[in-house]
Amino acid sequence: MLAERTTRISSSPTMKGLIAAERLRQAGVDVVDLSAGEPDFPTPAHVKEAAHAAITGNFTKYTPNSGTTELKRVIAARYKADYGVDYDEAEIIVTAGGKQALVNAALTVFGPGDEVITHSPGWPTIVEQIKLAEATPVIVTASPDDGFALRADPFLAAITPRTRAIVINSPANPTGALMTEGEMIRIADAAAARGIWVILDLCYEKLIYDPAAHNLPRVLVERMRDRTILTGSASKAYAMTGWRCGWLLASREVVAACNAIQSHSTSNVCSITQKAVVAALGGPQQCVTDMLDEYRRRRDFIWALLSTDPRLVCARPAGAFYLFVDVSALLSPDSLRTSAAFCQALLETKHVVVTAGEAFDAPGFFRVSYAASMERLEEAARRIHAFIGDLDAGVHPPA
Repeated sequence: MLAERTTRISSSPTMKGLIAAERLRQAGVDVVDLSAGEPDFPTPAHVKEAAHAAITGNFTKYTPNSGTTELKRVIAARYKADYGVDYDEAEIIVTAGGKQALVNAALTVFGPGDEVITHSPGWPTIVEQIKLAEATPVIVTASPDDGFALRADPFLAAITPRTRAIVINSPANPTGALMTEGEMIRIADAAAARGIWVILDLCYEKLIYDPAAHNLPRVLVERMRDRTILTGSASKAYAMTGWRCGWLLASREVVAACNAIQSHSTSNVCSITQKAVVAALGGPQQCVTDMLDEYRRRRDFIWALLSTDPRLVCARPAGAFYLFVDVSALLSPDSLRTSAAFCQALLETKHVVVTAGEAFDAPGFFRVSYAASMERLEEAARRIHAFIGDLDAGVHPPA
């Protein structure tokens, strides 16, 4: 009865934890939720003040579909300052979050018969968007032995005559791993020679903890500008998930096509949000540094707490705000067979919400978001260790 395209995609598995946590909260349970892929910080004060000023000034009408000129200029200035790349207003579209920027790109560039290469473990939305655009996802797998670093070799080995594009998320969700400039140079040179698009998801671009050569936009723009698509978002860096604002930078032809698609779906991003993002991108950046410093402390804190049990194995992530924990040593045919079962039992017995690796095409792992207070992280670690203690004692978890 439904359109055939609905059979090719599934709903976001990362939302299941949020639903389960809310169910328990409604029952009065104290839930430690480490599933959320969003900052727990408030939106910075100067950003909220800009939104208030927009409301007071009656900036509450439609804007141009692709975003205000003011915001597009600020985005261009931000990318010029941060990466040394030049884009004009006709090469930028403002979108309802980074997710819409990526789906605009997919619908603009991919089609039936195309193969699109991306990586695992990875954000499930990227694969679903490839399928929504009627293309075929080709998944290359990063190695836990290498900290899930994104290497060029598996991408290059996956290229066929049908390869239309390569989609890379760095820093990556759920691993926090990076692709270095050197690896991206190899991909860019190969893609340029074959006329392959490269789409770069920079959602976590401001959340890299240690100095790293990670100017991926400049690598791509210098080598293959006409087939490069950059996407970004205010959500993570500026604690603006609910404001729903992202952007896409590409050639005029790509942006014009994205603009046509968007004009028949969501149209412009909320006018008030656009004023707030002008303040975020164009205003003081100390708030970003402060949040990054706190995430670094939290990363090291929860990593140390979980690592006291050698069966919980995880690399210290280079970026984003997730630990990706190998729990396979605790799985058993006689008890919990999968990481999904492990996470469900942890939720039901200890009321800790983490995201099973199955959501990221990586069974045997779970993702911990450390976008939570030190107190809640400590409590989560205590409950996780208590849960493992129950398993060691032979306590049978719920089915």
